[in-house]
Amino acid sequence: MKKVAVGMSGGVDSSVAALLLKEQGYEVIGITLKLSSIQACEDIQVCCSPQDVKDAKKVASYLGIQHFTIDWEKDFKDKVIDYFINDLKEGKTPNPCSICNREIKTGRLYKYVKAVLGIDYLATGHYINTVEIEGQKLIKRGIDKNKDQSYFMALVEKEVINGLIFPLGNLTKEKTREIAGKYKLPVSKKKDSFEICFTAGKTPAEYIQETKSFELEEGDIYHISGKKLGKHKGIAYYTIGQRRGLGIRWNEPLYVLDKIPEKNILIVGENKELLTDFVETINFNFHLPIEKWQGNLKVQGRYRQKPVDVEDFSYKDGVLKVKFKQPQIKFASGQILAVYKDDILLGGGIIK
Repeated sequence: MKKVAVGMSGGVDSSVAALLLKEQGYEVIGITLKLSSIQACEDIQVCCSPQDVKDAKKVASYLGIQHFTIDWEKDFKDKVIDYFINDLKEGKTPNPCSICNREIKTGRLYKYVKAVLGIDYLATGHYINTVEIEGQKLIKRGIDKNKDQSYFMALVEKEVINGLIFPLGNLTKEKTREIAGKYKLPVSKKKDSFEICFTAGKTPAEYIQETKSFELEEGDIYHISGKKLGKHKGIAYYTIGQRRGLGIRWNEPLYVLDKIPEKNILIVGENKELLTDFVETINFNFHLPIEKWQGNLKVQGRYRQKPVDVEDFSYKDGVLKVKFKQPQIKFASGQILAVYKDDILLGGGIIK
């Protein structure tokens, strides 16, 4: 009987993943990461909180499987929260979920269960599929296009992907809920957690303000022509392409074009000034070697963004440059660029 460790967050998705694997005949071991000390409640859903640990234990007991809890709260702060804060301070738009999947929840957890527990497979409740191409296991989009989470796996190393299992890849969220109800899982009616789990529903700027991670200082807003238009509330409140909430008047709509944190300046301009025909990434993580990339490629610069057609690409000195077929609104620095061939993820990097 094959052993598989399931990353159980205490939510519906990972609980159903554990259930399905047990039904398929695997020897299932549940593992829950404690990453937060925030006490969740009806209005505040936070992933990997003390309540989530209790919920995961209940589900494991209900399914009759072994369960372990690992406290990686400090590691989560060091690797994910601090990264998030530093990126905001530098005027970037960070993607903590992608970093977390590489450094904590997927990449590191897989290496842990393999090295410490001697288990070759880690399963998660992500809505993702896999496919094998030329002997390499690759991430593929899940069938539920509204829940597909393949984008967040772009930074996970290809060696890790070989040991991952995604039982929910061919299910919709509605079907997952239906299965949870049918089997009367203790968490069948539990709400989903927020996208950025540790901010508990707050915007990045609100989180910075509440935690006093750094000072949010007012600064000047300049039109791209050089004309000073007003004041901003603090650079962390804004992202590239933002139109609402600028609090300035102009004869046509203005958008955030750039942020200059060292001068605490926001640059705005008309929509046409946002357009670009290329994007660059650093630290690109290849799931499939670039020599094997072919056909009609697409890129995605944020979660739920409609994929963009690629005309050409090049890789030199660690920088991947992608040219679009049609000009696009500038992608935000700090976000993740995921490259796809059809529905297959070829890799990803941090937007420069």
